[in-house]
Amino acid sequence: MVELRVLDRATAGDAVDAVFDGLSPRSRYLRFHAPVPRLTATMRERLADVDGRDRAALVARSGRRAIGIARLSATGGGSAELAVAVVDRWQRRGVGTRLITALGELAVRLRHTELHATVLPENLAVLSLARRAFSGVLLTAEEDAITLRYSLEPTLTHEELVAALRW
Repeated sequence: MVELRVLDRATAGDAVDAVFDGLSPRSRYLRFHAPVPRLTATMRERLADVDGRDRAALVARSGRRAIGIARLSATGGGSAELAVAVVDRWQRRGVGTRLITALGELAVRLRHTELHATVLPENLAVLSLARRAFSGVLLTAEEDAITLRYSLEPTLTHEELVAALRW
């Protein structure tokens, strides 16, 4: 059974270590956009730095072991960057979908209005995950990456818009 929890400062470092250790070199490359053979102290500190508002994260656990992390970092104007990593043994088992769906819900509670991320074009799993989890996500091809943007603001259905215009 996989459990999701909001990550706090006290346990963030251990969760970051466990997830990083469970990533293959290829998964690390796709997550960090560069070969990352080891987690430096500075990287670990940055990834574990959560305050529950501008920098928040969720951890997926199987028993006591962290198997995935999804985090958001406010970038200004209501926007927040998202990132997700799931250990290789747990990939393609719904953990990433649960993490980013829950992260979207957390972002709404924290009053963020948009999520965005930069994804390598070869990271088809994350691009597919974003399309499944965020209906209407916008993907924009850049030179060497794809930017995804997803509005968290409620949108009106056609019927709601017509009803609103009648007033």
